[in-house]
Amino acid sequence: MPVTTGRARARALPFRGPGTLFLIVFMAIPVALLFVYSFFTRGRFGGVQFTFTTENFAKLLDPVYSGVIVQSVGMAVVVTLLALLLGYPIAYAITRLPERWRTIALIAVVLPFWTNFLIRTYAWILLLNKAGIVNEALQGLGIIDTPLPLLYNWGTVAVGLLYMYLPLMILPLYASLQAVDPSVREAATNLGSSPWRVFRTITIPMSLPGALTGAIFVFVPSMSNFVIPELLGGGKMILIGNLIRDQFLEARNWPFGATLALVLTAFLALLIVGQSWVSRRLAEGGDRG
Repeated sequence: MPVTTGRARARALPFRGPGTLFLIVFMAIPVALLFVYSFFTRGRFGGVQFTFTTENFAKLLDPVYSGVIVQSVGMAVVVTLLALLLGYPIAYAITRLPERWRTIALIAVVLPFWTNFLIRTYAWILLLNKAGIVNEALQGLGIIDTPLPLLYNWGTVAVGLLYMYLPLMILPLYASLQAVDPSVREAATNLGSSPWRVFRTITIPMSLPGALTGAIFVFVPSMSNFVIPELLGGGKMILIGNLIRDQFLEARNWPFGATLALVLTAFLALLIVGQSWVSRRLAEGGDRG
């Protein structure tokens, strides 16, 4: 038996090898470097001085840095909830379309990804600045007399993040809703359940795995994004991604930047593990049901 297992593993090695090598080179080694650097100090002129310290972790408790971390989590939670509230009805509506129109709708959802990330962000600046299309349209209609300050605030940052990552919520929700067996809903209707009760007791519970996956897909990049807060927030709105970038490129404090990046990585890894555990429990509950 062990010989057979060993041979099976050897045959599978050519297929597993490239993926394993990719994870080691681009994930395991960088995370290990972050871990090592986080215990050293900043050099006099930047870089790393190899003197052991735990001061970088103690610095995380400073209200300035802990406030940015809490702020980042709060922004990511808000964007994720908004994406769920908008994405669920959109995904549900797509599943109700005829097959030909369903494909067109899905293409429309992913169409923004065909355009460069920065170009889409600058497009929002053109739309929302004081001389932009939105303010000019509102003034032309006589709704406002002076331009509104639509840029460089937390609301604009949330809208920008929502726009960028909403498709990442819609697609897993669509896949999950599409997998719901129509005969189950039909049976519930035949037994006297109202459409709302069918939706509440069957459709929503069975689409929870897709909602959890979409939540992770939106939460993770929303928390660590630094381009949108920089451009749409005017550099005044700081998330943890901006803080990490500044530590590496401006303050040249690589050890503290590595500490922040390590904490972010650990936090996101815990989220993914938690999402996997909840999804597995939901699947086991469905199998027992």
